[in-house]
Amino acid sequence: MPQRTIAEALNQALFLEMERDPSVMIMGEDVGIDGGVFRITDGLIKKFGEERVVDTPLAEAGIIGSAIGLAMAGMRPVCEMQFDGFVYPAFDQIVNHAARMRNRSRGKYTCPIVIRFPYCGGVRALEHHSESAETYYIHTPGLRVVCPSTPYDAKGLMLAAIRDPDPVIFQEPKKYYRNIKEEVPDEDYTVEIGKARVMIPGEHVTVIGWGAMIPLILKVHPHFAQKGINLEVIDLRTLSPLDTPTILESVQKTGRCVIVQEAPRTLGLAAEISAQIMENAVQFLQAPVQRVTGFDIIPPLLKLEEWNLPDEKRVIAGIESILE
Repeated sequence: MPQRTIAEALNQALFLEMERDPSVMIMGEDVGIDGGVFRITDGLIKKFGEERVVDTPLAEAGIIGSAIGLAMAGMRPVCEMQFDGFVYPAFDQIVNHAARMRNRSRGKYTCPIVIRFPYCGGVRALEHHSESAETYYIHTPGLRVVCPSTPYDAKGLMLAAIRDPDPVIFQEPKKYYRNIKEEVPDEDYTVEIGKARVMIPGEHVTVIGWGAMIPLILKVHPHFAQKGINLEVIDLRTLSPLDTPTILESVQKTGRCVIVQEAPRTLGLAAEISAQIMENAVQFLQAPVQRVTGFDIIPPLLKLEEWNLPDEKRVIAGIESILE
């Protein structure tokens, strides 16, 4: 079975689905001839032509607005926003139209679009290039929010997202586009949206993360394993709908939980997970739920960027605090 990066897995998923379904099309800035800023759509325009791989103007609201109309008319657009922070100009179209179309039309219309973009910091980028703003989308009813951390999941979740009848926000951890490889089958497969993955079973502490935080958690795991402490590592994969049953089952077993998120602390997904645990499994807890997060600041640039991001030292301290 071939080894692929996240970037390669996403490219293959787009190729397979465009070949299978003629209603699937790509839209975005520089997605055609240049193959996207991170080359995720590389080669697609040569295979499928410029009518299905569309280089758009630099107008995010126009990209999503056009995609909504196309989706209602029977197409399945996959829209690339070049960077996480560039999605904000399209909020009106996403929140007021794409997310509400099924409800507004009482089910007459759906809006099967995928809005995919690179997210996360740690690449020493410019302003608006290192956001972790998943909370905005999770808080919006009508949107599904997906955030893979591995090549296998990236391909399977992308195929599932394109086939979903409702709009899907697809966050891709750009820091790990090309420095993680694993076996990814050539054939068609999907990963269920709304289902978390227990990456490493354990019995002492549940550690929850998603996207760019999963490689960090996996780096910390051996530190505790050599001490005889078994961490249960959960990759959410889907942020909305949240797989609460898997979380609660794990916490009931371990009695302790640490949630690692890159986004700012206040009102982040970690807070919602903590609330779900407190409301539904507090009797099993042996220590308070601990959050290891980014700070409540604008993502800093260059020299200060690493200071804001969760790191091994902070994750270890968070786990040790509830073991004590």
